Amino acid sequence: MARVILLNKPFGVLSQFTGEPGQHTLKPLVPVPGVYPAGRLDADSEGLLVLTDNGALQARLSHPRHKQDKTYVAQVEGCVTEYALHQLRAGVLLKDGPTLPARVRTLPELAWLWARDPPVRFRRAIPTAWIEITLREGRNRQVRRMTAAVGLPTLRLIRIRVGPWELGDLAPGCWRDAPATGMLNR
Repeated sequence: MARVILLNKPFGVLSQFTGEPGQHTLKPLVPVPGVYPAGRLDADSEGLLVLTDNGALQARLSHPRHKQDKTYVAQVEGCVTEYALHQLRAGVLLKDGPTLPARVRTLPELAWLWARDPPVRFRRAIPTAWIEITLREGRNRQVRRMTAAVGLPTLRLIRIRVGPWELGDLAPGCWRDAPATGMLNR
C-alpha cells in the first residue's frame, strides 16, 4: 500500500530534501525515509505538499497529462474585477502558450490564515483581495503568471487542495499520514 503524507510547506522551504548550504529543505520537517514530493511548490509559496513512497502515485499526481485538480488561495494586489475573473476562467495566454480554463472565485478575508514569516509587504495606496483558483495543469509558477497577466500580481500563494487531499487545519511545518484514496486505480 502506498504511503501518503500531507505537509503544510512553510514559506521559504524548497520542495526537496537536499539543497545548498543555507537553503531550507523538507529534510528537518519530514524525517520519513523513502518518501518524495509528488509535485512542487516554489519556495515562496506555502501550503499542501503531497509526499509518497509510490512512484506510480507520484507520477499520477505530478505529470501534466493526468490533470489533477490543484486548488490555491492567492492574495492579489489590486481590485478583482469580473473581467479579470472571466479571463482566468477562459484561460490566459502566457509566454509558453494558453492555459486551460481555471475555476476561480473571490473570497472574503481568510479567518483561518496563519501569519507568514516574513510578512507580506503591503503598499497602503493599493488594495489587496483574496481569490481561490483551481487548475488542472501545473506549469512553473502558473498561478502567479496567470494573475499577473490579468493585472493582479500575487502577493501570497497557498495551496489548499491536491486531487482528493485537503490542507485542512494542518499547521505550517506539520504533516500527517493520509489514505491513498484509490488514486492508483484511476
